[in-house]
Amino acid sequence: MKNKILKYTTLFIVLLTIVGGIYYLKLPNRHKAIIKTKLYHGLGIVDERWNIIPLDKGIRLVTPTLVIDNIYKSMEGPKVMQSFRLDESRSDLVWITSFETKALSTNEVDQLSDDYICHTNIDFYDGEHYGKWNLNHRIGEQYPRLTSMSHGIESYSLPQGFGFPIFTDENLFLATQSLNHNIKGDAFTLKHDITLRFREHETSIKPLMSKTAFIMLPYDSENPFDGPTDNNPNMCLPVETKNHSYVNEDGKSLSGHWVIFPGKATYRYTITEQLKLKDSTTMHAISSHVHPFAESLSLRNKTQDTTLFTAVAENYNDKIGLKSVSYFSSEKGIMLFPDEDYELVLETNNTTDVNQDMMASMFVFLYDKEMDSKLKSYKPSN
Repeated sequence: MKNKILKYTTLFIVLLTIVGGIYYLKLPNRHKAIIKTKLYHGLGIVDERWNIIPLDKGIRLVTPTLVIDNIYKSMEGPKVMQSFRLDESRSDLVWITSFETKALSTNEVDQLSDDYICHTNIDFYDGEHYGKWNLNHRIGEQYPRLTSMSHGIESYSLPQGFGFPIFTDENLFLATQSLNHNIKGDAFTLKHDITLRFREHETSIKPLMSKTAFIMLPYDSENPFDGPTDNNPNMCLPVETKNHSYVNEDGKSLSGHWVIFPGKATYRYTITEQLKLKDSTTMHAISSHVHPFAESLSLRNKTQDTTLFTAVAENYNDKIGLKSVSYFSSEKGIMLFPDEDYELVLETNNTTDVNQDMMASMFVFLYDKEMDSKLKSYKPSN
């Protein structure tokens, strides 16, 4: 009896391994990376710990080890996530003013190429954050992304005299993903090193709020991978339909992660609804996220037919990747109006002979008049 149990248990394990292996091999590169990263960390094959280091007016977070064992295009590479607080030992109001991410060797000292950074997202918890200021009507109004650093724009600062107000014991959430467009061969390892800096509270600092605006393109939900056709020339070819896919108020499917074909192309999308402007305000900073083969991403006022800012993307000539992406930072700011329409315009040039993938987002920092009125009545408890 025991031999039969052992025999059938072994057979079951073998069948499960075969079925699991077949399932794994059919997964997209991104999902394979998720599974491998969990196994590497869970089995202790590589360092799975976060090194969180308090700084004088800042915090530094060094990730667990990321294993690069393949070509990982944008949005595909190994990634890790972590909740954190700026300083859980106190509950003081401070102002986040700058963001930086870089790639490190696993010794946590030697800096590596920024080409291994896809993106680093920083989110806040809107229920906790807005609840502290009795701004409950904002909760759930939009995804609470504070900002993102990404390939080509790995660090930036808000303009002098501006910041994002937050209490030091509030929860933040970090998600960072690796990238490897060019290196083939033996696997290698690295870490990401993320630093946020802040200023102590001063009444002269003006609050900014972050709005995420991004291009979405229509696709045929019944035949999503047919791409543009003679009958539907405006349809895009989504990279996949499970992530970065949306449905608009008319019930049409849209993708924020799509395929670009060889050659040049222009993409436009109206972002008035994403900005959700309730009053006239000034725009003081913009960080953009684009993929290789993007040439520029412009924020335009459609009503006035003017370009407010263009993020210029410089691509490498000898490999795939972004050398730099320009960002916007201004103390004076640019006026935006609730009764006018705005759009993003992306210019791309796929210089290869194969299809590539694309995303285009702007993280727009606006003067927050409503928060400013709350801050004027704020009095520290001590």
